[in-house]
Amino acid sequence: MLRVGVLVSGGGTNLQAILDAVDNGTITNAKIEVVISNNAGAYALERAKNHNVAAECVSPKNYATREEFNEALLDKIDSYNLDLIVLAGFLVKIPESMIAKYRNKIVNIHPSLIPSFCGVGYYGLKVHEAALARGVKLTGATVHFVDEGMDSGPIILQKAVEVLPGDTPEILQRRVMEQAEWILLPQAIDMIANGKI
Repeated sequence: MLRVGVLVSGGGTNLQAILDAVDNGTITNAKIEVVISNNAGAYALERAKNHNVAAECVSPKNYATREEFNEALLDKIDSYNLDLIVLAGFLVKIPESMIAKYRNKIVNIHPSLIPSFCGVGYYGLKVHEAALARGVKLTGATVHFVDEGMDSGPIILQKAVEVLPGDTPEILQRRVMEQAEWILLPQAIDMIANGKI
């Protein structure tokens, strides 16, 4: 049984997709052990509690330095003996010490077809604003392993989503979540849990 931790910063819609996929059997051989947020007010923590999953907050605001926060985050993750760490809208740069310790055991979902609209500064609505400003006809989402770069690790899965006339960043964001992110992230977790990656 794969022991999974999910790191989130906000509402937790991708977390909900994962929890639902475990409940309905889309994800097998995996158990969500903990949800960790850097934001005490993240609704994702409530989603975790509603599913009887441990909900923890490790906030940079509670530490004097980034190094202290990084150490506390790694200590918290280590305490759960995780096999896989899933970044589901976690807006904190992962410390290199954590990447080294959990090499090829950290995955991220990004709301574009990497290498488009990724890297530093591309997160949330900013990705969809950039896609619309560029005039692309297809966007999508990517699940990838996390390495020391920003959105630069090996790609696991991608799914394209059509950009439609009249799309706003908010409408496009919702379509990418519904048609790509909420499908790909559970699929990737299930593949890892069942030795297909």
